[in-house]
Amino acid sequence: MKNLKLLSLAVATVATSFLVSCGNAPKEEAVEETTVEVVEEVPVEVSNTVVDIAVGSPDHTTLVAAVTAAGLVETLSGTGPFTVFAPTNAAFAALPDGTVANLLKPESKDQLTSVLTYHVVSGNVMAADLSDGQVVKTLNGQDLTVSIKDGKVMINGATVTAADLAGSNGVIHVVDAVLLPK
Repeated sequence: MKNLKLLSLAVATVATSFLVSCGNAPKEEAVEETTVEVVEEVPVEVSNTVVDIAVGSPDHTTLVAAVTAAGLVETLSGTGPFTVFAPTNAAFAALPDGTVANLLKPESKDQLTSVLTYHVVSGNVMAADLSDGQVVKTLNGQDLTVSIKDGKVMINGATVTAADLAGSNGVIHVVDAVLLPK
């Protein structure tokens, strides 16, 4: 009988241990479901002004620096439309030594502005709109003369090397020389 009591005590101890250990079992944590909503990406319309086009061109860094120094970025980023005859870096480099450096000085801002606005015509003038002998008035008030020879368009003797680069506020025609007002 003593063995039976010990056996009963042992069974009770094991059963209690089992119940206690089961009662301390780690509880399952509630798992929160996360829903990921897929939103369709809507393309943002980028406004590529004539200034943006020039800024994006590695061949027009001197022109961009000049437009910035003259304080014309805001104007040429405006509504327009503008037609810009845009000289390349090589065109600026072909000017006499020191010319660009002198034009970029703060005290030369008026002269720089005059040179730059001589490259801009009001309106959206595409290459097909230009004709031989045509005269167009620039924003600085002076005239440019168009000539077309053997299919090449020239503006005051500068050759248009790339035409009709359309922006949201105008068009750019790349020229191989800097146009200098009288």
